[in-house]
Amino acid sequence: MLDIIIWTIIAVLFIGSFAGIIFPIIPSPLVLWVGFLLYHFVINADELSSWFWTSMAVLTIVLIAADVIANSYFVKKYGGSKWGERGAAVAVIIGSFIIPPFGILIVPFVAVFVIEMIQKKTHSEALRASIGSLIGFLGGAVAKIVIQLVMIVWFFVVILF
Repeated sequence: MLDIIIWTIIAVLFIGSFAGIIFPIIPSPLVLWVGFLLYHFVINADELSSWFWTSMAVLTIVLIAADVIANSYFVKKYGGSKWGERGAAVAVIIGSFIIPPFGILIVPFVAVFVIEMIQKKTHSEALRASIGSLIGFLGGAVAKIVIQLVMIVWFFVVILF
C-alpha cells in the first residue's frame, strides 16, 4: 500500500515538473529531484548508481542553463538590448500569473517591445527584439521538455531494466 502511495507521489511530481514550463516560478529540476530522492530513500536505496546521480546533476545544470541561454541568445540575435533580455526574463515570471498560460508569451513580448522603444529603437527593431524574446522562450521551453523527458525516461530505464 505504501509503495502505491509513493509511486503516485513520484508520478505526480514528474508530471508536475512540466508545470514549471508554463509557470516558471515552479522549479522543475527540484520537483524532478524530489521524485528521484523519494524513490531512493523510501523504495530502493541501492538501485540508483552514482553514474545516475552524476548524470542527473549534469542534466539539471543543462536544464537550468537552457532556459537562460535560449532567451538571452534570441533576444540578442534579434537586436534586443541587455534591458530587453532582463525585461523578458522578469516578464515571463510575471506573465505566468497574468492570464496563464498565454501570459508567458504575451507579457514578455509586450515588455520587450516597450523596453526597446524606451531605448529609442524603431518600431521594427523593437518588434524584431520582441519576436526574438518569443522564439527564445519557445526554444527554451522545447529544450526543457526534452531534457526533462530524458531525465524521467532515464530514471525508469534504470529502475526497470
